[in-house]
Amino acid sequence: MPKIIYDLSKLPEATRRQITESRKYSAWFSKFPDKLFASGGDAKTILGEPFAVRTFILYGAPGMSSGVNMCPMAKIAKCEVPCLNTAGRGAMTSVEMARLRKTLFWQQYPEQFIAMFARDVERGCKQALKLNMVPAFRPNGTTDVRWELYVWDIMVNARKEYGARFYDYTKIANRNVPDPEVYDLTFSYSGVKAFQPQVKLALDKDMRMAVVFDGKRSYPKKFLGKLTIDGSATDIRFRDKQGVIVALCAKGKAKQDKSGFVVTTY
Repeated sequence: MPKIIYDLSKLPEATRRQITESRKYSAWFSKFPDKLFASGGDAKTILGEPFAVRTFILYGAPGMSSGVNMCPMAKIAKCEVPCLNTAGRGAMTSVEMARLRKTLFWQQYPEQFIAMFARDVERGCKQALKLNMVPAFRPNGTTDVRWELYVWDIMVNARKEYGARFYDYTKIANRNVPDPEVYDLTFSYSGVKAFQPQVKLALDKDMRMAVVFDGKRSYPKKFLGKLTIDGSATDIRFRDKQGVIVALCAKGKAKQDKSGFVVTTY
């Protein structure tokens, strides 16, 4: 078996065994990923292309699946089970393993990770501009990391040199990004009682708020006293106004969610 270069000690035993007993996965975890960001494989972000936006997403291992919490509010907001990680191809073992490797790469080899992050951003920018599109990057495809604390200079330089936009959904309402024109955040709602202080803070800050509805009927014209807009047509959130509710439809395991994360009464 290839020599594994990552510390797997914090992973669940079943995951460790799956990696160490499989030649395929042992080979994966014996080296760094070839790239961090992917583009063109996400059904929703492709919808930005008619608007001349090329989106690149970094998908990591959400919640505690890597042994380290990558989504600080996940337990409080009850979004671990209905996570987007379970939608579509996110439920596939090979996809989950690829996301896990990227997350361990970030946790255990941060300098190399940041260097690859910068390389991927520059490459993505050039690719998008060659297609006459705006390069857009979502570093938190399935995580909730405060990337502004780690790669801010990379973001600023890409914005200045290539006109790039960075954006994410977050459940951390007190994130204070220095310049939303560089890194735009949309607050991600949950109706769970314990999470309401975060919701109140987001409302007080007049943040744009993404709300997942069960999709059994059309979403309301207003929610929490805010105008509701359809978020299904495109993922280009940084072009939406602040202070609005972005209506999204439950996917994957979220369709069966009863925790309060998905809104069922409206």
